[in-house]
Amino acid sequence: MAIGLVVFCLGPIVATFYYSFTHIGVFGGSKWVGLANYAQVLTSPKVQRALANTLFYTFAVLCSIPISLVIAALLEKKGLRLVWLFRLMFFLPVITLPVAIGWLWKIMLNGNYGAVNGVLSWFGLPGQAWLVQPSTALAAVSVVGVWASLGYPVVLFVAALKGVPRDLYEAAEIDGAGPIRRFFSITIPLVSPTIFFVTVLTMIGALQMFDLVYVMIGDHNPAISSTQTVIYLFYRTAFVENDKGLASAIVFSLMVVVMLLTALQFRLQRRWVHYG
Repeated sequence: MAIGLVVFCLGPIVATFYYSFTHIGVFGGSKWVGLANYAQVLTSPKVQRALANTLFYTFAVLCSIPISLVIAALLEKKGLRLVWLFRLMFFLPVITLPVAIGWLWKIMLNGNYGAVNGVLSWFGLPGQAWLVQPSTALAAVSVVGVWASLGYPVVLFVAALKGVPRDLYEAAEIDGAGPIRRFFSITIPLVSPTIFFVTVLTMIGALQMFDLVYVMIGDHNPAISSTQTVIYLFYRTAFVENDKGLASAIVFSLMVVVMLLTALQFRLQRRWVHYG
């Protein structure tokens, strides 16, 4: 296990860190350039735009967490019929390949024959070229990301809610607390460890988003600059433009950002536990 960790995890990290200080030729060979790649990462408008797109997408996907918690609370209501069917519907995107999800929504959001524009036409609303217009492409991809991210948190929150003592809800109801008050005063504090766990996983996954943009937008789309994430920029820099040194600096910088944000979340969680 230790050998596998070194070979498949630590080895690539160390190699990427080294290559981020070099310029690698198209036909191989590397030249030491020091901090030039990192300077380009900090000053490049393309990198800054990709980082802004990634943060926008991450924030949008994080919004799926409170939605998932509300859905899980509704699924746990007594007397709800066909609960298993609703759970299956929400979990289905989790077990579906991201490429399949991307192609499905690419067809549905097509400006000429997509189902979304067809539904809008029923209400007399004009259709949009959702994935081609720079003003709507990132929002469209983000909505798909939120939809695809609901299932896993819903399952975890349903499991967490089963561990909340029912006596607390009954006592609060006797004291006159309504459903909303019980939700904020009992449900959220008692499932906060699960909320923290889901937030960390969702944030890390969103910061590494690549497949939806690759499938739904592609390389030859007018909206590519407005939807390009950091990982997609890494892919294009490394394998399309063949600048693997700069690509290594981009992806290593993203790793540092992920580590810092994760550490910040752990710190905030400890403060929440201490003062909450």
